[in-house]
Amino acid sequence: MDILHDLEERGLVQQTTDREALRTHLNENQVTLYCGFDPTGDSLHIGHLLPIIMLKRFQRAGHKPIALIGGGTGMIGDPSGRSSERSLNEASVVLRYSENIKQQLGRLLNFDSGTNAARARNNHDWLSNMTIIDFLRDAGKHFGINYMLGKESVSARIEEGISYTEFSYMILQSLDYLKLYQEENCSLQIGGSDQWGNITAGMELIRRSRESEEEDADVFGLTVPLITKADGSKFGKTAGGAIWLDPQKTTPYEFYQFWINTDDRDVMKFLHYFTFVEQDELDELQKELDNRPEQRLAQKRLAEEMTIMVHSDEDMHQAQKITDSLFSGNLKDLSVDDIQQGFKDVPTYDMAKEDIGLIDLLVNASIASSKRQAREDIQNGAIYINGERRQDLQYVVGDSDRIGGQFSIIRRGKKKYFLVHFI
Repeated sequence: MDILHDLEERGLVQQTTDREALRTHLNENQVTLYCGFDPTGDSLHIGHLLPIIMLKRFQRAGHKPIALIGGGTGMIGDPSGRSSERSLNEASVVLRYSENIKQQLGRLLNFDSGTNAARARNNHDWLSNMTIIDFLRDAGKHFGINYMLGKESVSARIEEGISYTEFSYMILQSLDYLKLYQEENCSLQIGGSDQWGNITAGMELIRRSRESEEEDADVFGLTVPLITKADGSKFGKTAGGAIWLDPQKTTPYEFYQFWINTDDRDVMKFLHYFTFVEQDELDELQKELDNRPEQRLAQKRLAEEMTIMVHSDEDMHQAQKITDSLFSGNLKDLSVDDIQQGFKDVPTYDMAKEDIGLIDLLVNASIASSKRQAREDIQNGAIYINGERRQDLQYVVGDSDRIGGQFSIIRRGKKKYFLVHFI
């Protein structure tokens, strides 16, 4: 199966230029391709994952991927998919973001695979040295205003208003494709469906720059679909915000939980999009989903694959351990690190490392509104410490209740968790 056919089977091709010519090009050559990532934040998030995984798919098929970090374009701002102007970051901030993203891409792509090792480039290297006269004479002259106004990224902003800064973004991105074509023999740009106008503009710039040559350049564009969720909510967003690839911003446990909570209506699509699970296994998972949806085997497989890919096998097993402990209520086997991940957003009460009566602790930590309420909760069996029910009104929370000497996990009722941190 050729790479383009595999992408089509997985539903990963939204648009291509000259599909059959691209298929032949990919089947007959080792193709260099690229995808751009503008450093608009200090970490990539799961909205960036699909293009990265696309680069991985091409690399596994023997082609050479380039991850282009937009250190230059990131200082301008892409108007695609936005209804308002971006806030511009300082150059030092963009530089720091660029370094962070380069490191993240290095963990996700194979930069040491011999003849088709991935490469990281930064368009700041060439855009920052270009004078305004060079920009206007060498690039701007090839772009008609009507042509640019016809692109969705620009036309969608005309009524709301668009600055010349963002209006020029298309030309800057086109210069990227031209530069990589000239220096790396790059002949394919991929991206999200909102990048179609920018991609085809880059192809046009390459064509116009070669008008004096005998043959047209074999350059292509391909986009992946916009990811939509069955319930209408935005992919990658939760009540706590974006799902980041940086473990300091989104812990591996939180990352695992995002995937394992995938809606039944979305899980098979996500398995096709994001994982390298083979079709035979996908067919089996579909059968399990149809016949035993309560087992959530497809979601578990998705969560495992994604957590290992972005973090590590060890992180995935730790996330499973925390998940299983919370489901079973057996919390004593959790480590301090497990607790810090699994209970990151749980209300936390800090107190000195000393013994304290359970009633007083419940009131001091605002778990119960009063001593009377605390007594009722204890007597009714609603209070658990580290998974064990405590119904003794005289119970004293001491050393044996501190996991790792630092934490006690208190549950009130079925789902309300609280963390006591002893310092």
